[in-house]
Amino acid sequence: MVANGDDGEPAGTSPAEEVMTTFSRNHFGTSEDTADGFSVTIIESMKEEYGLFVWPCSIVLAEYVWQQKSRFTGASVVELGAGTSLPGLVAAKVGADVTLTDDSNRSEVLTHMRRQCELNDINCKIHGLTWGVWDTQTFCLCPNIILGADVLYDSCAFDDLFATVAFLLQSSPSSVFITTYHNRSGHHLIGFLMVKWGLKCVKLLDGFSFMPSYKTSSLSGNIQLAEIVLDTANGDAEKLM
Repeated sequence: MVANGDDGEPAGTSPAEEVMTTFSRNHFGTSEDTADGFSVTIIESMKEEYGLFVWPCSIVLAEYVWQQKSRFTGASVVELGAGTSLPGLVAAKVGADVTLTDDSNRSEVLTHMRRQCELNDINCKIHGLTWGVWDTQTFCLCPNIILGADVLYDSCAFDDLFATVAFLLQSSPSSVFITTYHNRSGHHLIGFLMVKWGLKCVKLLDGFSFMPSYKTSSLSGNIQLAEIVLDTANGDAEKLM
């Protein structure tokens, strides 16, 4: 199985690019040594910026997908700001129909995402999606679950992100946005924008509370996981801290 999309075929890797490339193997199962799960290999490019590394938030969200795999089997999933795409690839491995997205202006990231899919023999759609910008492909997305790992890092992009999340949730009103993020400054702005776009947080977890001990030793930071839905009834909501 391979990635498919309308953005062209993967480009070859030059010797200079190979020097700057590393591979990380990420296991999902009851323990690191058991064969009851699977592994996903991720290509990390040392010459690129933030989009082509596996950050801690991505590892935490991917583990959550694995542990919640019954929710993902048969679901339509869109990952926003996918980059190295670990959570989306895990969702595909457990039986979801996955569309991986990242900034449509960053063709090298979209190509990198195709390489991840080919390396792991996983079938995902690849779609350039710039937050706050609508095109025909975006209007066709109707996900049950939206994933976003560490997408709440640049406050300048928060409004466009939540506009995009709200649009996708409205296309499928029972859907949910699951995101992991570092507890940084700027969360008062997040709360304001959630109200602005008619969203609410219905679950808030310490990102390390469900992680296996053999994975937490290599991670750091104050990571939280939130599940966010449309605030259709103005019901009780968790407060992002």
